[in-house]
Amino acid sequence: MPKRASRKAPAAHAPLAERLRPQTLDEVVGQEHLLGAGQSLRVAFGSGQPHSMILWGPPGVGKTTLARLMAGAVDAEFVTISAVLGGVKDIREAVDLAQMAQQRGRRTIVFVDEVHRFNKGQQDAFLPHVESGLFTFIGATTENPSFEVNAALLSRATVHVLRSMDEAAMRELLQRGQAALQGPALTKAAAERLIAYADGDARRLLNTYETLAGLLRGTAEIDETALERSLGEQLRRYDKGGDQFYDTISALHKSVRGSDPDAALYWFVRMLDGGVDPRYIVRRLVRMASEDIGLADPRALRMALDAADTYERLGSPEGELTLAQCVIYLAMAPKSNAAYVAYKAARAWVAKDQSRPVPMHLRNAPTKLMKELGHGANYRYAHDEPGAVAKGEQYFPDGMQPQAFYKPVPRGLEIRIGERLAQLRGGGQAPPADDVDEG
Repeated sequence: MPKRASRKAPAAHAPLAERLRPQTLDEVVGQEHLLGAGQSLRVAFGSGQPHSMILWGPPGVGKTTLARLMAGAVDAEFVTISAVLGGVKDIREAVDLAQMAQQRGRRTIVFVDEVHRFNKGQQDAFLPHVESGLFTFIGATTENPSFEVNAALLSRATVHVLRSMDEAAMRELLQRGQAALQGPALTKAAAERLIAYADGDARRLLNTYETLAGLLRGTAEIDETALERSLGEQLRRYDKGGDQFYDTISALHKSVRGSDPDAALYWFVRMLDGGVDPRYIVRRLVRMASEDIGLADPRALRMALDAADTYERLGSPEGELTLAQCVIYLAMAPKSNAAYVAYKAARAWVAKDQSRPVPMHLRNAPTKLMKELGHGANYRYAHDEPGAVAKGEQYFPDGMQPQAFYKPVPRGLEIRIGERLAQLRGGGQAPPADDVDEG
């Protein structure tokens, strides 16, 4: 059910993060790139003219808070919908509330939390009312709106990107939480561990501190030992289906591609630390071996496949060392995307070209009738030719100009492959194939 949000102070039993929710813009910690002097959201707050917007950022960075503060700044009704639980019925009821407010001469802000959870039809239901000005739409999402929000709705809203809370902001929030609860202080090391555990999520930081203060009531100071004893072995926040997940994969892939084994190891360990299934990581390593190394070092693919087999045999944590070894090898291997580029070029050619018949001399001829029809006629068996190369033979369809999809790079084994290919394409005497196979 959509609801008109109350502006009363949170109840004393509310979670600490709710009790410390900023009541004014000046109480907001972080997001200086949006709320600093002259920045976009600060200007919107000061103008008194709210605009429809998408607030995109990780959990616990103030998306809901900013939407509430916007409603307060322009003295508008604030109607909230949870896209996790809501549907078109809730959107209709929000429209009714906005119409009643309009009749009283008041503006309305409709805030949709987790807007990416709504399907296309549900998102489309907002469009006529946003266009008519019945209400200002604010959507909050942890997912990339380019993929999760309809283009029509996205075109009518400004996207503001919120960032994870930095260490300074988290320290300030922790101090506020300690003061509000009159709770125990933390040693410097314990505070650093707790902030790292919260991983930029202010809500998680405050609510975890509240739990610690309750568990360790009467303790003058919380040290690392007490922190570990109370929290147990908990992993950092890691959204396995969201942008952080895919961004970290991207960082690993690009570090390998960029031949930086140290950075590649860092992102590999970050993924393990976040709870990613090592089997998923090894599938990506196999892809990297084909896409970014290819024939410059064919051993890379074998290394990745062997790492997958070894991990299946040993499991965690023993098998993870093999994956780390593979990450280092792939990062240090000579790089070539020539096979990847050639494959994409061939796909693009076939997609736009006509369906050409196979030339008669290349057709299969397993029966007498097919031979009588000319299938396989005049085919030159390469192994019977000098150097096992049938010079001048045409392997493309009749009437099609030969294409050079594959262009070896001057790195690793592809140096030798390139030399052989240049002679083959040029019609000269190709070097023996054994020379290429030696690597």
